[in-house]
Amino acid sequence: MADERGAALLRGGVSSPRATFLELFFDLVFVFALTRVSQRVIDDLDSPRRELLVEIAQTLVIFLAFWMIWTLTAWVTSQYEPERPEIQLVVIGSMLGCMVMAVATPRAFAERAVAFALGYVAVQVGRPLFITLALGRHPRRRVTVRVVAWAMMSAVPWLLGVLLPGPWRLACWALAVAVDYVGLMSGWPVPRLGASRASTWGVVGEHLAERYQQFFLIALGENILVIGLSFSGQSFSRASSGAFLISFVITGLFWRIYFHRAGHLLTEAIRVSRSPGRLGESASWTHLVIVAGVLMTAVGYELAIVHPHQRVELAWAVFLVGGPAVFLTARARFEHEIFGRVSRSRIIGVLVLVALVPVVTLVSTVVALAGAAVVLAAITVADFRRAYGRPAEHPTPR
Repeated sequence: MADERGAALLRGGVSSPRATFLELFFDLVFVFALTRVSQRVIDDLDSPRRELLVEIAQTLVIFLAFWMIWTLTAWVTSQYEPERPEIQLVVIGSMLGCMVMAVATPRAFAERAVAFALGYVAVQVGRPLFITLALGRHPRRRVTVRVVAWAMMSAVPWLLGVLLPGPWRLACWALAVAVDYVGLMSGWPVPRLGASRASTWGVVGEHLAERYQQFFLIALGENILVIGLSFSGQSFSRASSGAFLISFVITGLFWRIYFHRAGHLLTEAIRVSRSPGRLGESASWTHLVIVAGVLMTAVGYELAIVHPHQRVELAWAVFLVGGPAVFLTARARFEHEIFGRVSRSRIIGVLVLVALVPVVTLVSTVVALAGAAVVLAAITVADFRRAYGRPAEHPTPR
Protein backbone atom coordinates (compact mmCIF):
# COMPACT_ATOMS: atom_id res chain seq x y z
CA MET A 1 0.00 0.00 0.00
CA ALA A 2 2.85 2.38 0.86
CA ASP A 3 4.59 1.44 -2.40
CA GLU A 4 1.41 2.30 -4.32
CA ARG A 5 1.20 5.64 -2.55
CA GLY A 6 4.81 6.38 -3.47
CA ALA A 7 4.31 5.27 -7.07
CA ALA A 8 1.39 7.68 -7.38
CA LEU A 9 3.81 10.58 -6.80
CA LEU A 10 5.90 9.68 -9.86
CA ARG A 11 5.14 11.22 -13.23
CA GLY A 12 3.09 8.91 -15.42
CA GLY A 13 2.48 8.71 -19.12
CA VAL A 14 -0.66 10.83 -18.85
CA SER A 15 1.09 13.78 -17.19
CA SER A 16 1.32 16.97 -19.20
CA PRO A 17 4.96 17.79 -20.05
CA ARG A 18 4.25 21.51 -19.82
CA ALA A 19 5.16 23.56 -16.78
CA THR A 20 2.23 24.06 -14.43
CA PHE A 21 0.83 27.43 -13.39
CA LEU A 22 2.22 26.82 -9.90
CA GLU A 23 5.72 26.46 -11.34
CA LEU A 24 5.33 29.71 -13.24
CA PHE A 25 4.10 31.31 -10.01
CA PHE A 26 7.20 29.91 -8.30
CA ASP A 27 9.37 31.58 -10.95
CA LEU A 28 8.01 35.01 -10.06
CA VAL A 29 9.97 34.90 -6.82
CA PHE A 30 13.17 34.54 -8.81
CA VAL A 31 12.50 37.68 -10.85
CA PHE A 32 12.66 39.53 -7.54
CA ALA A 33 15.51 37.39 -6.20
CA LEU A 34 17.78 37.92 -9.22
CA THR A 35 17.14 41.67 -9.06
CA ARG A 36 18.30 41.63 -5.43
CA VAL A 37 21.40 39.65 -6.43
CA SER A 38 22.54 42.12 -9.10
CA GLN A 39 21.63 45.09 -6.92
CA ARG A 40 24.13 43.93 -4.29
CA VAL A 41 26.98 44.51 -6.74
CA ILE A 42 25.46 47.70 -8.15
CA ASP A 43 25.27 49.28 -4.70
CA ASP A 44 28.98 48.69 -4.03
CA LEU A 45 30.52 49.52 -7.41
CA ASP A 46 32.11 52.68 -5.98
CA SER A 47 33.77 50.77 -3.13
CA PRO A 48 37.55 50.23 -3.00
CA ARG A 49 38.71 47.32 -5.13
CA ARG A 50 39.29 44.95 -2.22
CA GLU A 51 35.81 45.56 -0.81
CA LEU A 52 34.29 45.20 -4.26
CA LEU A 53 35.98 41.82 -4.75
CA VAL A 54 34.63 40.64 -1.40
CA GLU A 55 31.16 41.85 -2.38
CA ILE A 56 31.37 39.98 -5.69
CA ALA A 57 32.44 36.79 -3.88
CA GLN A 58 29.53 37.12 -1.45
CA THR A 59 27.10 37.73 -4.31
CA LEU A 60 28.39 34.67 -6.15
CA VAL A 61 27.69 32.50 -3.09
CA ILE A 62 24.16 33.92 -2.88
CA PHE A 63 23.52 33.39 -6.59
CA LEU A 64 24.73 29.77 -6.42
CA ALA A 65 22.41 29.17 -3.46
CA PHE A 66 19.40 30.45 -5.41
CA TRP A 67 20.36 28.40 -8.47
CA MET A 68 20.68 25.23 -6.39
CA ILE A 69 17.15 25.64 -5.04
CA TRP A 70 15.64 26.45 -8.43
CA THR A 71 17.33 23.67 -10.38
CA LEU A 72 16.55 20.97 -7.81
CA THR A 73 12.92 22.11 -7.71
CA ALA A 74 12.82 21.87 -11.51
CA TRP A 75 14.16 18.30 -11.35
CA VAL A 76 11.60 17.42 -8.66
CA THR A 77 8.67 18.60 -10.77
CA SER A 78 10.16 16.80 -13.78
CA GLN A 79 10.26 13.47 -11.92
CA TYR A 80 7.19 13.71 -9.72
CA GLU A 81 3.60 14.50 -10.59
CA PRO A 82 3.32 18.31 -10.16
CA GLU A 83 -0.46 18.15 -9.77
CA ARG A 84 -0.22 16.00 -6.65
CA PRO A 85 -0.93 17.97 -3.44
CA GLU A 86 2.30 16.70 -1.87
CA ILE A 87 4.47 18.05 -4.70
CA GLN A 88 2.51 21.30 -4.82
CA LEU A 89 3.21 21.74 -1.12
CA VAL A 90 6.92 21.17 -1.81
CA VAL A 91 6.90 23.89 -4.50
CA ILE A 92 5.02 26.37 -2.29
CA GLY A 93 7.36 25.68 0.63
CA SER A 94 10.40 26.22 -1.61
CA MET A 95 8.80 29.42 -2.85
CA LEU A 96 8.39 30.73 0.68
CA GLY A 97 11.98 29.89 1.58
CA CYS A 98 13.28 31.65 -1.53
CA MET A 99 11.17 34.70 -0.75
CA VAL A 100 12.73 34.92 2.71
CA MET A 101 16.19 34.57 1.16
CA ALA A 102 15.46 37.23 -1.46
CA VAL A 103 14.26 39.73 1.14
CA ALA A 104 17.41 39.06 3.19
CA THR A 105 19.80 39.15 0.21
CA PRO A 106 20.85 42.85 0.37
CA ARG A 107 22.08 42.35 3.97
CA ALA A 108 22.62 38.58 3.89
CA PHE A 109 26.21 38.90 5.12
CA ALA A 110 25.22 41.40 7.81
CA GLU A 111 22.24 41.58 10.14
CA ARG A 112 19.98 39.37 7.96
CA ALA A 113 22.32 36.38 7.87
CA VAL A 114 20.03 34.30 10.09
CA ALA A 115 17.04 34.77 7.78
CA PHE A 116 19.01 33.93 4.65
CA ALA A 117 20.71 30.83 6.05
CA LEU A 118 17.58 29.46 7.73
CA GLY A 119 15.52 30.03 4.57
CA TYR A 120 18.05 28.09 2.50
CA VAL A 121 18.54 25.24 4.96
CA ALA A 122 14.79 24.88 5.48
CA VAL A 123 14.25 24.37 1.74
CA GLN A 124 17.27 22.13 1.13
CA VAL A 125 16.58 19.84 4.06
CA GLY A 126 12.79 20.09 4.18
CA ARG A 127 12.10 19.37 0.51
CA PRO A 128 13.82 15.95 0.20
CA LEU A 129 12.81 14.99 3.74
CA PHE A 130 9.13 15.62 2.99
CA ILE A 131 9.34 13.69 -0.30
CA THR A 132 11.07 10.81 1.48
CA LEU A 133 8.18 10.55 3.94
CA ALA A 134 5.62 10.89 1.15
CA LEU A 135 7.23 8.07 -0.87
CA GLY A 136 6.76 5.60 1.96
CA ARG A 137 8.65 2.37 1.19
CA HIS A 138 8.94 3.05 -2.54
CA PRO A 139 12.47 2.32 -3.88
CA ARG A 140 12.79 5.91 -5.14
CA ARG A 141 13.07 7.08 -1.52
CA ARG A 142 16.71 5.94 -1.51
CA VAL A 143 17.50 8.90 -3.78
CA THR A 144 15.86 11.44 -1.51
CA VAL A 145 17.50 9.90 1.57
CA ARG A 146 20.89 10.57 -0.03
CA VAL A 147 19.89 14.17 -0.76
CA VAL A 148 18.72 14.67 2.83
CA ALA A 149 22.03 13.36 4.18
CA TRP A 150 24.07 15.79 2.09
CA ALA A 151 21.71 18.68 2.82
CA MET A 152 22.10 18.12 6.54
CA MET A 153 25.87 17.99 6.12
CA SER A 154 25.93 21.33 4.27
CA ALA A 155 23.56 22.83 6.86
CA VAL A 156 26.37 22.73 9.45
CA PRO A 157 28.60 25.37 7.78
CA TRP A 158 25.50 27.36 6.76
CA LEU A 159 24.39 27.68 10.38
CA LEU A 160 27.94 28.01 11.72
CA GLY A 161 28.49 30.95 9.38
CA VAL A 162 25.60 32.78 11.03
CA LEU A 163 27.53 32.80 14.29
CA LEU A 164 30.81 34.00 12.79
CA PRO A 165 31.71 37.51 11.58
CA GLY A 166 32.90 38.92 8.24
CA PRO A 167 35.34 36.77 6.27
CA TRP A 168 34.65 33.69 8.39
CA ARG A 169 30.99 33.82 7.41
CA LEU A 170 31.96 34.00 3.74
CA ALA A 171 34.34 31.06 4.18
CA CYS A 172 31.69 28.94 5.91
CA TRP A 173 28.99 29.70 3.38
CA ALA A 174 31.36 29.13 0.46
CA LEU A 175 32.19 25.73 1.97
CA ALA A 176 28.48 24.99 2.37
CA VAL A 177 27.76 25.84 -1.27
CA ALA A 178 30.73 23.72 -2.33
CA VAL A 179 29.33 20.76 -0.38
CA ASP A 180 25.94 21.20 -2.06
CA TYR A 181 27.43 21.31 -5.55
CA VAL A 182 29.83 18.43 -4.96
CA GLY A 183 26.86 16.41 -3.76
CA LEU A 184 24.90 17.27 -6.89
CA MET A 185 27.79 16.46 -9.22
CA SER A 186 28.70 13.19 -7.49
CA GLY A 187 25.15 11.92 -6.97
CA TRP A 188 25.05 12.44 -3.20
CA PRO A 189 27.01 9.26 -2.35
CA VAL A 190 26.18 7.72 1.02
CA PRO A 191 27.81 4.64 2.60
CA ARG A 192 25.92 1.42 1.82
CA LEU A 193 23.50 3.30 -0.45
CA GLY A 194 26.00 4.40 -3.07
CA ALA A 195 25.35 7.35 -5.40
CA SER A 196 22.51 8.43 -7.66
CA ARG A 197 23.67 10.84 -10.36
CA ALA A 198 20.99 13.16 -11.71
CA SER A 199 22.06 12.06 -15.19
CA THR A 200 20.61 8.59 -14.49
CA TRP A 201 17.20 9.83 -13.40
CA GLY A 202 14.16 9.39 -15.58
CA VAL A 203 12.97 12.88 -16.54
CA VAL A 204 10.34 14.39 -18.81
CA GLY A 205 12.54 16.06 -21.41
CA GLU A 206 10.03 18.60 -22.66
CA HIS A 207 9.26 19.75 -19.13
CA LEU A 208 12.90 20.08 -18.10
CA ALA A 209 13.84 21.94 -21.28
CA GLU A 210 10.93 24.32 -20.87
CA ARG A 211 11.99 25.05 -17.29
CA TYR A 212 15.51 26.01 -18.36
CA GLN A 213 14.13 28.25 -21.09
CA GLN A 214 11.82 29.89 -18.61
CA PHE A 215 14.63 30.59 -16.17
CA PHE A 216 16.59 32.25 -18.95
CA LEU A 217 13.55 34.46 -19.57
CA ILE A 218 13.47 35.23 -15.84
CA ALA A 219 17.04 36.52 -16.16
CA LEU A 220 16.02 38.68 -19.12
CA GLY A 221 13.11 39.96 -17.03
CA GLU A 222 15.61 40.96 -14.35
CA ASN A 223 17.54 42.85 -17.06
CA ILE A 224 14.39 44.74 -18.03
CA LEU A 225 13.78 45.68 -14.39
CA VAL A 226 17.33 46.98 -13.98
CA ILE A 227 17.12 48.98 -17.21
CA GLY A 228 13.77 50.52 -16.27
CA LEU A 229 14.62 51.28 -12.66
CA SER A 230 18.02 52.77 -13.56
CA PHE A 231 16.67 54.99 -16.31
CA SER A 232 13.56 56.11 -14.45
CA GLY A 233 15.73 57.65 -11.74
CA GLN A 234 17.84 59.69 -14.18
CA SER A 235 17.30 62.85 -16.17
CA PHE A 236 16.50 61.93 -19.75
CA SER A 237 19.78 63.22 -21.16
CA ARG A 238 21.03 62.12 -24.56
CA ALA A 239 23.79 59.97 -23.09
CA SER A 240 21.54 58.23 -20.55
CA SER A 241 18.85 57.75 -23.20
CA GLY A 242 21.43 56.23 -25.51
CA ALA A 243 22.60 53.86 -22.77
CA PHE A 244 18.98 52.95 -22.08
CA LEU A 245 18.39 52.11 -25.74
CA ILE A 246 21.65 50.13 -26.06
CA SER A 247 20.83 48.16 -22.92
CA PHE A 248 17.43 47.22 -24.29
CA VAL A 249 18.97 46.21 -27.64
CA ILE A 250 21.53 43.96 -25.91
CA THR A 251 18.77 42.26 -23.93
CA GLY A 252 16.91 41.61 -27.18
CA LEU A 253 20.09 40.26 -28.77
CA PHE A 254 20.56 37.90 -25.82
CA TRP A 255 17.08 36.56 -26.49
CA ARG A 256 17.75 36.17 -30.21
CA ILE A 257 21.15 34.49 -29.84
CA TYR A 258 19.94 32.09 -27.15
CA PHE A 259 16.84 30.89 -28.99
CA HIS A 260 18.42 30.74 -32.45
CA ARG A 261 18.05 27.06 -33.30
CA ALA A 262 19.71 25.52 -30.22
CA GLY A 263 17.38 27.26 -27.78
CA HIS A 264 14.34 26.13 -29.75
CA LEU A 265 15.61 22.55 -30.09
CA LEU A 266 16.53 21.80 -26.47
CA THR A 267 13.26 19.92 -25.95
CA GLU A 268 13.76 17.73 -29.01
CA ALA A 269 17.44 17.21 -28.17
CA ILE A 270 16.59 15.80 -24.73
CA ARG A 271 13.84 13.67 -26.26
CA VAL A 272 16.12 12.04 -28.89
CA SER A 273 19.18 11.82 -26.66
CA ARG A 274 20.38 8.34 -25.68
CA SER A 275 20.79 9.68 -22.14
CA PRO A 276 18.15 12.39 -21.50
CA GLY A 277 19.14 12.73 -17.85
CA ARG A 278 22.78 13.27 -18.75
CA LEU A 279 21.93 15.96 -21.29
CA GLY A 280 19.54 17.57 -18.80
CA GLU A 281 22.27 17.65 -16.15
CA SER A 282 24.76 19.15 -18.62
CA ALA A 283 22.22 21.77 -19.72
CA SER A 284 21.73 22.72 -16.08
CA TRP A 285 25.40 23.73 -15.71
CA THR A 286 25.32 25.53 -19.05
CA HIS A 287 22.29 27.58 -18.09
CA LEU A 288 23.88 28.44 -14.76
CA VAL A 289 26.69 30.22 -16.64
CA ILE A 290 24.34 31.72 -19.24
CA VAL A 291 22.24 33.32 -16.50
CA ALA A 292 25.38 34.49 -14.67
CA GLY A 293 26.50 36.29 -17.85
CA VAL A 294 23.12 37.95 -18.22
CA LEU A 295 23.17 39.14 -14.59
CA MET A 296 26.71 40.48 -14.97
CA THR A 297 25.60 42.49 -17.98
CA ALA A 298 22.72 43.97 -15.96
CA VAL A 299 25.32 45.59 -13.70
CA GLY A 300 26.89 47.06 -16.83
CA TYR A 301 23.52 48.53 -17.80
CA GLU A 302 23.34 50.37 -14.49
CA LEU A 303 26.85 51.76 -14.97
CA ALA A 304 26.16 53.00 -18.48
CA ILE A 305 22.78 54.55 -17.68
CA VAL A 306 23.76 56.24 -14.41
CA HIS A 307 27.36 57.18 -15.38
CA PRO A 308 27.24 57.46 -19.19
CA HIS A 309 30.15 59.94 -19.49
CA GLN A 310 32.44 58.39 -16.89
CA ARG A 311 35.58 56.64 -18.05
CA VAL A 312 35.47 52.87 -17.63
CA GLU A 313 37.42 51.38 -14.76
CA LEU A 314 38.90 47.91 -15.20
CA ALA A 315 36.45 46.42 -12.68
CA TRP A 316 33.57 48.00 -14.62
CA ALA A 317 34.81 46.51 -17.90
CA VAL A 318 34.24 43.05 -16.43
CA PHE A 319 30.51 43.79 -16.40
CA LEU A 320 30.19 45.97 -19.51
CA VAL A 321 31.88 43.55 -21.93
CA GLY A 322 32.79 40.60 -19.69
CA GLY A 323 29.14 39.78 -19.03
CA PRO A 324 28.33 39.32 -22.73
CA ALA A 325 31.55 37.28 -23.10
CA VAL A 326 30.46 34.91 -20.34
CA PHE A 327 27.02 34.59 -21.95
CA LEU A 328 28.52 33.80 -25.37
CA THR A 329 30.94 31.25 -23.92
CA ALA A 330 28.12 29.34 -22.26
CA ARG A 331 25.94 29.71 -25.37
CA ALA A 332 28.74 28.13 -27.42
CA ARG A 333 28.75 25.16 -25.04
CA PHE A 334 24.96 25.01 -25.36
CA GLU A 335 25.27 24.78 -29.14
CA HIS A 336 27.77 21.95 -28.77
CA GLU A 337 25.37 20.08 -26.48
CA ILE A 338 22.60 20.29 -29.07
CA PHE A 339 24.52 19.90 -32.36
CA GLY A 340 27.97 18.63 -31.41
CA ARG A 341 29.62 21.70 -32.95
CA VAL A 342 30.28 25.38 -32.26
CA SER A 343 29.78 28.25 -34.73
CA ARG A 344 32.90 30.25 -35.51
CA SER A 345 31.01 33.49 -34.98
CA ARG A 346 30.56 32.70 -31.30
CA ILE A 347 34.21 31.85 -30.79
CA ILE A 348 35.27 35.02 -32.58
CA GLY A 349 32.75 37.04 -30.59
CA VAL A 350 34.11 35.77 -27.27
CA LEU A 351 37.70 36.52 -28.31
CA VAL A 352 36.79 40.05 -29.44
CA LEU A 353 34.93 40.80 -26.20
CA VAL A 354 37.82 39.52 -24.08
CA ALA A 355 40.23 41.65 -26.10
CA LEU A 356 37.98 44.68 -25.52
CA VAL A 357 38.23 44.43 -21.70
CA PRO A 358 41.49 46.44 -21.42
CA VAL A 359 40.64 48.62 -24.45
CA VAL A 360 37.35 49.97 -23.12
CA THR A 361 39.14 51.49 -20.10
CA LEU A 362 40.04 54.31 -22.51
CA VAL A 363 36.44 55.24 -23.30
CA SER A 364 33.20 56.09 -21.50
CA THR A 365 30.76 53.51 -20.18
CA VAL A 366 28.15 54.12 -22.87
CA VAL A 367 30.76 53.63 -25.62
CA ALA A 368 31.95 50.39 -23.99
CA LEU A 369 28.40 49.08 -23.82
CA ALA A 370 27.88 50.05 -27.45
CA GLY A 371 30.97 48.01 -28.36
CA ALA A 372 29.48 44.93 -26.73
CA ALA A 373 26.22 45.55 -28.60
CA VAL A 374 28.05 45.70 -31.95
CA VAL A 375 29.71 42.32 -31.30
CA LEU A 376 26.39 40.69 -30.35
CA ALA A 377 24.66 42.25 -33.35
CA ALA A 378 27.38 40.91 -35.66
CA ILE A 379 26.82 37.40 -34.29
CA THR A 380 23.07 37.76 -34.81
CA VAL A 381 23.62 38.79 -38.43
CA ALA A 382 26.01 35.86 -38.94
CA ASP A 383 23.37 33.49 -37.54
CA PHE A 384 20.76 34.91 -39.92
CA ARG A 385 23.02 34.64 -42.96
CA ARG A 386 24.05 31.08 -42.11
CA ALA A 387 20.44 29.95 -41.65
CA TYR A 388 18.87 31.89 -44.53
CA GLY A 389 17.43 29.61 -47.19
CA ARG A 390 18.61 26.42 -45.45
CA PRO A 391 16.38 23.72 -44.00
CA ALA A 392 15.93 23.55 -40.25
CA GLU A 393 18.59 21.55 -38.43
CA HIS A 394 17.87 18.55 -36.27
CA PRO A 395 19.57 18.09 -32.93
CA THR A 396 22.44 15.60 -32.73
CA PRO A 397 23.38 15.53 -29.04
CA ARG A 398 26.51 13.63 -28.12
